[in-house]
Amino acid sequence: MRCRADDTIVAISTLAGFAGIGIVRLSGPAALNIASKIFHPKSKKKIKELSANTVHLGKIIDGKKFVDEVLLTVMKAPKSYTREDVVEISCHGGPIPLKKTLELCVKYGARLADPGEFTKRAYLNGRIDLSQAEAVCDIIEAKTEAALSCAVSQLSGALSEEINRQKSELVDILATLEAAIDYSEDELPAIDGKEVLGKVEKIGIALEKILLTFQTGKIFRDGVRTAIIGKPNVGKSSLLNALVGQNRAIVTEIPGTTRDIIEETIDIFGIPLILTDTAGIRKHSTDVVEKIGIERAQETLQSADLVLFVLDSSSELSHEDFHIVELLVSKKVILVLNKSDLLKKIGDVSELEIPAPVVKISASKNEGLDELKKIIYNLFVTSDINTSDFLLTNTRHKILIENALGSLEKAVASIKDGLSEEFTATDLRSALNYLGEITGEVPTEEILDRIFSNFCVGK
Repeated sequence: MRCRADDTIVAISTLAGFAGIGIVRLSGPAALNIASKIFHPKSKKKIKELSANTVHLGKIIDGKKFVDEVLLTVMKAPKSYTREDVVEISCHGGPIPLKKTLELCVKYGARLADPGEFTKRAYLNGRIDLSQAEAVCDIIEAKTEAALSCAVSQLSGALSEEINRQKSELVDILATLEAAIDYSEDELPAIDGKEVLGKVEKIGIALEKILLTFQTGKIFRDGVRTAIIGKPNVGKSSLLNALVGQNRAIVTEIPGTTRDIIEETIDIFGIPLILTDTAGIRKHSTDVVEKIGIERAQETLQSADLVLFVLDSSSELSHEDFHIVELLVSKKVILVLNKSDLLKKIGDVSELEIPAPVVKISASKNEGLDELKKIIYNLFVTSDINTSDFLLTNTRHKILIENALGSLEKAVASIKDGLSEEFTATDLRSALNYLGEITGEVPTEEILDRIFSNFCVGK
């Protein structure tokens, strides 16, 4: 990713298409100068004379040609998102005025921004640390209010504060150890190994507590991929429609109606549940299209975090049901007994020998869905969670904390084995570096490129 301090970058920062407004954003040392070449304020004031954090009505002019009537917002360094001069041009939200305004900015010296480059500049200029920058992307991609709450907590610095607290403890220990190493010939007080050991172990406990929040945090951030599986005509599409609250999938009495994968995301008490309706699975089919649908259903099942195995409670268990059981090895499953409003004929589902919770529903009458939702939530969240509190959500952070804990374990072992302070200090410095990577104190260009390439252009 290119990122030169003397570049002025530009991008359309709003979604493509037709809308009430669309925003073209400029950031960099020439932002005001470029804006002055294309924006004619109604007040007749010069752009560079406009006060910071003000909005001005005017026109975008290409030479003598009128392009659009716009609002121009001026934010001057360092009090802006990037800590550079920033100009945002609010155009009418059609693709043509936005495209033309963008082209004019490039014509007069701006460079098209790379994905996430505005936020990368905010990080490089010290406005936010790396974990906060990653939270910006999480806010944009949040699928539920709970996911948004987790991201906002990280953006506010909750993770950074906790990591910096443990880093400060590590620095204090290292200062003591390194003083003993550097001045070993002086008559300094001997290092109290037990005291150092206790401090290192305390840091380890604090990091373990952070790590314990990851599984729940990741679920709120990324969601639960859920496959709705069953033989034909058991009500899989009806269940999808009932959970989504609209007729998203076609429902008929004809077996095999669903041929392709249908995906929708819903909110289950804050958890994004990514539902996939699949073709009915049966062992033998002569229909070429249906066979493709069955293959896709099996692929979806294998990649799912959760399987809703739908059974028709108004029919007896069949060979097809037992065939599906064979596909569920090592999967997290809920047995969903649909059509509970009809006469029960299914018999004892324990014959399927699946260690899974069972819930009775009627998808057509919207009965039993609340109970199903509670079971889903409790499968993935095992304790009371306040998403405004700190939760670890990012796999990169998890790996770095695990690496830091590994280094702390080596430090503990060296102390217990009575090795010299150099060994302990080396491991503690390693732990400190891993924690520093979370907040971006020791970044590499490769890591930065990987993180910011996931952002949309214009953010």
